[in-house]
Amino acid sequence: MNLDLRLSLPVAAAWLVTVFVIGMPAWAPAVAIALWLATGALIAGALLSQQRFLASVALGCALAALCSTSVAVHAESRQPLALAELAAKHTTVTAIATTTSAVKDSADFFQATITTLEADGESIQLESPALIFTERGGFAAVDAEPDEPQPGLDASDADGEPWGIGVTFAVTGTLASTSPGDGRAVLLFATDPPEWRADPGWQFDWANQLRRNFAVATSTLPGGGGELLGGLAIGDTSAVSDDLDAAMKTSSLSHLTAVSGANCAIVVGLIMALGGRVGAQRTLRIGLSILVLLAFVVVVTPDPSVLRAALMATFVLIALGSGRPIRGMAVLSLATIALLVFDPWLSRNFAFVLSVFATAGLLLFAEPLAQFLERWMPRSLSLVIAVPLAAQLACQPVLLLLQPSLPTYGVIANVLAAPAAPIATVVGLAACVALSVIPVLGLALMWVAWVPSAWVAAVADFFAEAPWARIPWWEGWVGVLTLGVLTVLLLAALVTSGVWRTHALTSLAIASTLALAVVAGSAVSAALTWPRDWQFAQCDVGQGDAVIMRNGEEVALIDTGAEPDLLKACLDRLSIDHIDLLVLTHFDHDHVGGTDAVVGRADVVLVGPSGSPSDEALLDSLAAGGAQVHSVSAGDRGQFGEQQWRVLWPPAQLSGIDPGNDASVVVEFLPRSDCLRHCLSSVFLGDLGESAQARLAAASTFRQVDVVKVSHHGSGDQYPALYAELQATLGLIGVGADNGYGHPTASALAMLDDAGTAVARSDLNGLVLVSPTRQPGVVAVWSSGTGSSAG
Repeated sequence: MNLDLRLSLPVAAAWLVTVFVIGMPAWAPAVAIALWLATGALIAGALLSQQRFLASVALGCALAALCSTSVAVHAESRQPLALAELAAKHTTVTAIATTTSAVKDSADFFQATITTLEADGESIQLESPALIFTERGGFAAVDAEPDEPQPGLDASDADGEPWGIGVTFAVTGTLASTSPGDGRAVLLFATDPPEWRADPGWQFDWANQLRRNFAVATSTLPGGGGELLGGLAIGDTSAVSDDLDAAMKTSSLSHLTAVSGANCAIVVGLIMALGGRVGAQRTLRIGLSILVLLAFVVVVTPDPSVLRAALMATFVLIALGSGRPIRGMAVLSLATIALLVFDPWLSRNFAFVLSVFATAGLLLFAEPLAQFLERWMPRSLSLVIAVPLAAQLACQPVLLLLQPSLPTYGVIANVLAAPAAPIATVVGLAACVALSVIPVLGLALMWVAWVPSAWVAAVADFFAEAPWARIPWWEGWVGVLTLGVLTVLLLAALVTSGVWRTHALTSLAIASTLALAVVAGSAVSAALTWPRDWQFAQCDVGQGDAVIMRNGEEVALIDTGAEPDLLKACLDRLSIDHIDLLVLTHFDHDHVGGTDAVVGRADVVLVGPSGSPSDEALLDSLAAGGAQVHSVSAGDRGQFGEQQWRVLWPPAQLSGIDPGNDASVVVEFLPRSDCLRHCLSSVFLGDLGESAQARLAAASTFRQVDVVKVSHHGSGDQYPALYAELQATLGLIGVGADNGYGHPTASALAMLDDAGTAVARSDLNGLVLVSPTRQPGVVAVWSSGTGSSAG
């Protein structure tokens, strides 16, 4: 493809405007009008002066006006004012919605579009993309007759099979607002299982059946290859374990975990090539390619990267059919702006941004990098290295916002895995189709596809376990800008020549030395400033809770996060190998999923009410490891070092409370009178919702505490009066970056601010250590990013 950048800059400008406008949707009409007027004036000026620059600016204004108009048109139906009012009042609503993603069994959440809301006898029509959070994450398929919709059918169609895309259902729950720029207009927390209302239309049903058959078949495949094949072939990542997912991210192979844009190119390329072999006319091949591409998008589900690639492939096919030259950057720019006009909220979607950046990196930098590497190696090998390196260079500044570290072996891992991924994709997709037509052939192809899939998984595991798999880097925009400057200097050194290359290399050497010196200095400084008298440590375990308490020689752990590896890394960093007291507030995966890391290391375990056999199995494993497991309720007490603990919730009789969030164990730690050091007081609120918090506040008398573990990761479902009564100096929020839940919410942060409570959150601060000071009401806070005091 030839490069043509004339459209790229106007599209980039329109994209930036869209990022701003979706955050301020009320301004969209005025911005759109202003941009349309500016476009008219610039077009007139360009015609009169014959200046190309004015024409380019006019095009940028026109594209930005299109996006702003789209925001103005869709904002009201997408996020009407009534949504915010219902969310603020915590009104129980019934929503009629349609699934926009496949729903796994036992899903904690899934995506849907809400079309109708019923509340207080009124009905509201809307078109709101939503994230539906299931009660306790427990969905068990229930059989029912196809013509007899059953309440509580949960994650199954009317015939007992898991839900796919296009299922219409009703669900009752409470709403939480999202920020205007969020890709989801609303969050809905279900209080009852969703009720099936209607099957998907034929246009989705056939694809849902293909995915189901493939998922059942691949579940018999062993190891990482079996887990990964569904993602490589049809974008179904439901079988990918947390460990494999983490390994793919660490080794910079996460773009292979699910279907990416490259898969669309492979599908179209095969159709065009096979059609040419049998002598089909170009027009017929192009038409067939577009139809197959459309079917492929439906099968793999229309994720942002797939939509971008499918649209690019369609434009390329149209250009081929019309005999026009194909210019890669022009095609990318056209596909990008088309999607932004269709859905302006994609402008802040990380998957979409990374997809566009990776494609731009390949188009702009792959060939210059290959030519540079050709000086020391054959052309074929230089291309193999240049392609993943170009994509990595383009995407890494954005990836830093998600994970503030650099992949040490990312390029090597991609070089080794890249040849296997297309084979797994093509053969796996063929197996998916064949399983529904000729099952024996499908099974044979599935096992053939498993071999390259297993290779990709093995590469990911190997490099994820290699020493120094990730290099620490600055968090936030400082790290992004620094790496961006280094990337520009590196590319300038590669693509320029003569004196310009010399200047670029010199600048790169100086900037790299300074950056590495500062990073190393920050690591040394962190080691030197590490507080030795810390009493609380909030581990960075992603979207989950894991807080360590230390008093004298004794150690307590409240919840274990979702992943054993993350918890183990935190315990190792803190040199903790034994847990005297383990509190599991409730049995949601983000609170107990990491428990395997402490089996055999805990003495006493406090738990609340269990709700399933898997909960009991977890407790049995702890008991088998030598722990004393105690079921507790309000009023139970005990000693921890120079402190005493007291269970405040749940009550012994769970009146109207099911095991889960609202039955979380709430435990208070208060210093004994004989405490020889400044023992910090604390309250851990688990995941209590507003109603349970209100009942807790009515049943208990609180004193001011030093630390509160904020309930439910800072969700909007809070009871402000409780936090006002606690008057905590510091609030700990365990939350994952870009978690999709909207945690912590703006309302929760404002509530804590009103209560005079400072906040330490794991998504921004990483590991957080809290120490006492000599001044009452003030604690010292150290984090893996900064050190500060809260008071």
